[in-house]
Amino acid sequence: MPSVGPWEIIAILAIVLIIFGPGKLPEVGKSLGKTIREFRKATTEVKDNQEEVIKEPQTSPNPNK
Repeated sequence: MPSVGPWEIIAILAIVLIIFGPGKLPEVGKSLGKTIREFRKATTEVKDNQEEVIKEPQTSPNPNK
């Protein structure tokens, strides 16, 4: 599967500029950045939680008690 080249990226950006207009682009960029930041934060939290669960000692009930 071929990767996206520079001309494809330029075409996508041109289409986005036509659809949203130059006045809306900063707002769209801000919301996109916020979404990406929240996604990264959530994935980091999940990764940290998984590492904590793995590091917790496994306690088994003592059958002698």
